[in-house]
Amino acid sequence: MKVQSYLAFNGNCQEALNFYGDLFNAEVNNRVTYEDKKIDVPSSYRQKLQHAELKGKGVHFMAYDASPDTPINHGNQIHMSVDVQDSNEAESLFNELSKGGQVHHNFREREWGHYGRCTDRFGINWMVNAKD
Repeated sequence: MKVQSYLAFNGNCQEALNFYGDLFNAEVNNRVTYEDKKIDVPSSYRQKLQHAELKGKGVHFMAYDASPDTPINHGNQIHMSVDVQDSNEAESLFNELSKGGQVHHNFREREWGHYGRCTDRFGINWMVNAKD
């Protein structure tokens, strides 16, 4: 069994995947736009992503731009969890993810290791853990 995250965005999916790709050293694959699809979306939305995947070492998730008539509640239905071996690397990652977003739990030492929780600038919730 494979459980995978599928993230929905309001027209900025490509921007978000570029950000995450740079951050996690991953690539956008299987990129499909709404162009030439028999779906009722405005012509201005045809270049938006109907489907894409971000793949790299240790990271793989799918994402899309929800059609304009689909309401999105910014990230409150999903948390992405990241486990990192080194607490310095985890803290750096947490700081980058939280830039322009909101910190819910500062990255600090906890009973099980180091942990922080934030919502990034795209409305996605993140939990960053390090067990060193």
